[in-house]
Amino acid sequence: MYRYDEFDAAFVNERVAQFSDQVRRRIAGELTEDQFRPLRLMNGLYLQLHAYMLRVAVPYGTLSSKQMRMLGHIARKYDRGYGHFTTRQNIQYNWPKLRDIPAILAHLASVEMHAIQTSGNCIRNVTTDQFAGAAADEIIDPRPVAEIIRQWSSIHPEFTFLPRKFKIAITGAPNDRAAVKFHDIGLMAQTNGAGDVGWAVYVGGGLGRTPMVGKLINGFVPHEHLLAYLESILRVYNRYGRRDNKYKARIKILVHEEGLENIKGQVEDEFSHIRGGVLTLPDAELDRINSYFAQPAYVDHGVVSVDVEREKILDPAYGRFLENNTFPHARSGYTSITVSLKPIGGAPGDATAEQMEAVADIAEKYSFDELRVTHEQNLVLPHVAIADLRAVYDALGEAGLADANAGEITDMITCPGLDFCALANARSIPIAQDISRRFAAPERAKEIGKLKIKISGCINACGHHHVGHIGILGVEKKGTELYQITVGGDGTEDAAVGKILGPGFVADEVPGAIERLVDAYIARRTTEDETFIAAYRRLGDAPFKEALYGNG
Repeated sequence: MYRYDEFDAAFVNERVAQFSDQVRRRIAGELTEDQFRPLRLMNGLYLQLHAYMLRVAVPYGTLSSKQMRMLGHIARKYDRGYGHFTTRQNIQYNWPKLRDIPAILAHLASVEMHAIQTSGNCIRNVTTDQFAGAAADEIIDPRPVAEIIRQWSSIHPEFTFLPRKFKIAITGAPNDRAAVKFHDIGLMAQTNGAGDVGWAVYVGGGLGRTPMVGKLINGFVPHEHLLAYLESILRVYNRYGRRDNKYKARIKILVHEEGLENIKGQVEDEFSHIRGGVLTLPDAELDRINSYFAQPAYVDHGVVSVDVEREKILDPAYGRFLENNTFPHARSGYTSITVSLKPIGGAPGDATAEQMEAVADIAEKYSFDELRVTHEQNLVLPHVAIADLRAVYDALGEAGLADANAGEITDMITCPGLDFCALANARSIPIAQDISRRFAAPERAKEIGKLKIKISGCINACGHHHVGHIGILGVEKKGTELYQITVGGDGTEDAAVGKILGPGFVADEVPGAIERLVDAYIARRTTEDETFIAAYRRLGDAPFKEALYGNG
């Protein structure tokens, strides 16, 4: 895990002092809200529907136990006892008081955390695969590269005030668990014929009111030239991106309107001028950063597997947890565990202060003091010995964190919606809660299999509804909250945008509508192993549209 050097510490502490004075001046009336707004946004502070909201950066989703405990402490002392983990692998506090923000930022700085560049028209928190550095299918651990990108992009003099916010995602595996094709820039690790590692670069992806799948602009950028290539893309975007219309300001619109080949030509021209210069990553610097992400000191416990089928008979709940919430590890005798933040009837992505502290303790004892935040609003213990699985499960159970639904229908991405957000048109959390109660039975969830539902309370798509196998979008029509349903989205390497099937439903009709879609899938799948998304691709829209609206 990366550790702050003297520059990092000084930079963050100076920002805390600067913003503390700005907060003091705002409270004293020396700054108006219009004057204060750009200052607070530079420090991750939003003014939501009912209160301020502070968004804290968790770079590439990696946390230590110490940092997680601090997040729990802040939730207890300065909020309402919980925090909300987001799709950018960050955490948000929904109820802090303005006068307390300087103290919160000082607490964060004490554990090498901050809220810088979590808002505003800048390069946002770089996200990655939650199993990075542990996954058995990985080509390269992407976290050192994500850290290099973080350092390069933090307060970059040319890219501090871009035409619009800019998001980068990176994965080191061929199986995309970071939704890289739905980012302004997406990076996927590749190897060439000589076995060298490089990066396939996608540009112009995004969600919101104009969802687009990113386009491949370069199939192989050598590792050492990645920063130069990224800077070339950002220079072209910063030069030509629309500043006169925020709805057309993202790079996806620039790529769409100008054409990929035109943009690629300009990027390559920039790249030809800066390649080989100061942005070339020297081996010594790569080695220095890589050393912070060295593999843990694994121990051979003599246990390399667990009989899941036997455990499902002896203890069905534990067996289901093993089946759903563990992930293959690169090291024999170890696994990664998804800690679900999607309890039946709960608010997806929320964790209490006590739960944050409990999972920090578990990570310290059983996962080499390391945690991850996923873009699907869960947590991960990346390095757990198979010999410790039962102990970890029991400890999670004591904290109310042993839900065995990772990847199932109740493991939904959900934005805060109209309960919190001033931009939302409809509530999201109650819809997720109702759906999870509808499909709470483990037997029903197992029958359905892997199915991703994603819910957004407005067209900004913070709940990633466009890429849900089933997506739900809240809209407002004549004072009524309605919910449009899409089918066929996919955020993996087989990226696809879901298709709207028809008119929206009122809130209490949504769970039944989802059940009709599920029933239509089960009735038509060729085998029990055919997933919802595979069945949709084979069948098309018609049977699902009929299930929702009938033949009329």
